[in-house]
Amino acid sequence: MSIKTNNVAGRFYPEDRQELFDMIDEFYAKTKNSSNYYSRAIIVPHAGYIFSGELAANGYRYLNPESETIFIFAPSHYARLYGCVSCSYDEFETPLGNCIVNNELAKDFEINNQAFEQEHSIEVQLPLIKYFFKDAKIVPVLYGCTDYKKITEIIKKYQNNNNISFVISSDLSHFYPERDCNKIDRYSAQLIETGDIKNFESELACGAVGICGLVNFANENNYSLIRIGLTNSAAKTGDSSRVVGYGSWFLYKGEKNQYIKEYFSDFVIETCKKSIISGFQLGDLNTKEYPCVFEESGACFVTLEINGHLRGCIGSIIAHKPLIDDLIINAHSAAFRDPRFTPLTQQEFEHTDISVSLLSAPEKIEFDGEEDLLDKIKPFEDGIIIRDGNYQAVYLPIVWEQLPDKREFLNSLKIKAGLPENYFSETLQAFRFKATKIN
Repeated sequence: MSIKTNNVAGRFYPEDRQELFDMIDEFYAKTKNSSNYYSRAIIVPHAGYIFSGELAANGYRYLNPESETIFIFAPSHYARLYGCVSCSYDEFETPLGNCIVNNELAKDFEINNQAFEQEHSIEVQLPLIKYFFKDAKIVPVLYGCTDYKKITEIIKKYQNNNNISFVISSDLSHFYPERDCNKIDRYSAQLIETGDIKNFESELACGAVGICGLVNFANENNYSLIRIGLTNSAAKTGDSSRVVGYGSWFLYKGEKNQYIKEYFSDFVIETCKKSIISGFQLGDLNTKEYPCVFEESGACFVTLEINGHLRGCIGSIIAHKPLIDDLIINAHSAAFRDPRFTPLTQQEFEHTDISVSLLSAPEKIEFDGEEDLLDKIKPFEDGIIIRDGNYQAVYLPIVWEQLPDKREFLNSLKIKAGLPENYFSETLQAFRFKATKIN
């Protein structure tokens, strides 16, 4: 039997079994799966446990507990590699017990044991896997210069086997001052969460290939990457001069807004209520504890109704701030700053129904003339934005209930923008978006 001995125990994590177990146990106690949704794939950091262990442990709380085999995709820091390699070891040593290699799957890769000798990006994951998945086998995969689509292909190959899961091992920015680190990592998070990987470079994350491979899989198969957390080494050391960033995400089948509706509808409505109540009390609402997905950029409309009649509606078309902030600001504005209404009173608030529409990113509609535009609009599905110079207006998909005819819908939207209903020009632009309604 061939066993890969550990080489960073005592440096990246404790080598004493009990000390290591107690450390991960403490991580477990401090973290949670806020939705009880279990994923087949996660992105987690691979730094020393005192820096990123808690965030990594939180990531594993989202990984499918029924996993029998776990692929670990990690960058090679020491060996120059082209493509992906695995190993012929039977087991990897950890203080919590050895991790057994699924050699049947590992043999599909080029075998290069030497590449694993000094590498920490795989090894740092193993005690966490052993803690959370005692009997799971592993397929350790290191990569160097390679096309991220190779990672996508591997995930696709096993996507229908629910007992196989995937760990993308990667840190984020390296050795910038903390302010720069935060800015870079927020940018990286936005690219991951929007699926915009064309600008995701290796300078943003040492495991950029693995990250892009998973994001590409998500883009091709209607999945989303949901944020678990962002942090950096300065949070633990206090040293803000040379900072390493860490992030964690899990793969969700569907759109982010649907995930929020499925698991956090009550939180969304309660946040809006608290924002309005704070307005009555002339105070600011400071929401300190909320699921990390609400730190992601998001755009929403908040609608208030009394006995089925509109009493206020304010929102954002483009996601440009954390969703938690957009909810708080738009709820307050719908109650007190909608120019069509007087400010909401406390007596009215007792009879007010609140609904929230979470908007997808707008998609430009290419069209040749008004008739072509009408043909491309999907009633009861599309929210529509029109824009021409300084004129702009938006209708949420719910407006189709009042204006089910496409031409009437478009003409009414023109009037809302301040244009004649028969207006059309070559400079007119139109965009579509989806809205996930919560009430």
